[in-house]
Amino acid sequence: MRELLKKWTSISLIKRIIVGLIIGGTLAYIAPEKLSGIVLLGDLFVGALKSIAPVLVFVLVMAAILQHQKGQKTNMKSIISLYLFGTFIASVVAVVGSFVYPVELVLKAGENSIVPPENIYGVLKGLLMNLVDNPVNALLRGNYIGILFWSITFGFFLREATENTKKVIIEISEVVLNTVKFVIEFAPFGIMGLIFNSMRTSGIASLLVYGKLIVLLLACMFFTAFVVNPIITYIMIRQNPYPLVLKCTRESGITAFFTRSSAANIPVNMDLCDRLGLDKEVYSVSIPLGATINMGGAAITISVFALSAAHTLGIQVDFFSAILLSVLSAISACGASGVAGGSLLLIPLACSLFGIPNDIAMQVVGVGFIIGVIQDSCETALNSSTDVLFTSIAEFSNWRKEGKEIAIK
Repeated sequence: MRELLKKWTSISLIKRIIVGLIIGGTLAYIAPEKLSGIVLLGDLFVGALKSIAPVLVFVLVMAAILQHQKGQKTNMKSIISLYLFGTFIASVVAVVGSFVYPVELVLKAGENSIVPPENIYGVLKGLLMNLVDNPVNALLRGNYIGILFWSITFGFFLREATENTKKVIIEISEVVLNTVKFVIEFAPFGIMGLIFNSMRTSGIASLLVYGKLIVLLLACMFFTAFVVNPIITYIMIRQNPYPLVLKCTRESGITAFFTRSSAANIPVNMDLCDRLGLDKEVYSVSIPLGATINMGGAAITISVFALSAAHTLGIQVDFFSAILLSVLSAISACGASGVAGGSLLLIPLACSLFGIPNDIAMQVVGVGFIIGVIQDSCETALNSSTDVLFTSIAEFSNWRKEGKEIAIK
């Protein structure tokens, strides 16, 4: 049994995930009802990641801060700048794409009991209130803004603690990290259950009526992932960007696509950063922060839906309004906080920029939930893979200046 386990783990994780994808898709086609128990594998995997991720972030960030020496240089400023710039550019791509390929919606009234924020003040207020959330409650709810705030605060004051106390916290962080790596080994089985459930319940036929909208969304996201991000990467590291871009997309984007949760993908991203040889003190902070504010996919979703609603209603959008929408979408996306469907609930805020009534805007949100199986999956894949990409190129840029070799396999 041990030999079999060793052989299994010696195979590349991405290859095992691909096998899981093929098996899950095949079983969903052959016997979708008889094998419905396979869905449990996906639920268990996502549940385990979501459960351990808040603890992982809290402990690792605290350990990183308490070990940080005064005057020690980090790449956090560069990473945060990349996060904000990348989110804004993604929004610009969506606005340009919507003008080049305008889409009109078939609006249908749908039931939705969730009340979206009325204005940008509501988004920012919610963000700040999450910041000062009860630390225990933040851990229970997976509120990463609150978790980051309290873990940084605790870590800062723990720098004055005894060496024994510091050693205990560092050792605990290693235990949690090893636990996460153990959970990630089950990714092929989890992905198998997720793809089985997705194909069994949603299928493709029900989404064809919204084909043009899906094409526009995916085109903007793919353009951002494989054109815009590589350009940014090349500017930072001055070498062929695609090996790194494809590695991040393959090893982070695929799991994010099926888990549809930036929070659940935090452990996966941290494991990838570790294998890329990045500074643990930096990525233990930047990755959970990216799951909160690096929301290029969300910015695309908000912009595309808002402009599609405007086109449907015959509203003419001028250049200034388009730029304003890009800024508003980028800021709003940062407040989406990686919650499933979070970007959809910010669509009415963007629609209000064009004077679109809330009842019509909520119908647009309803359309978003219908195609959410594709939209949310691709959005999360873009968001999460870019977290690793921007974290790595910020550090690789320093390596290049120091004359170190940057080798991406």
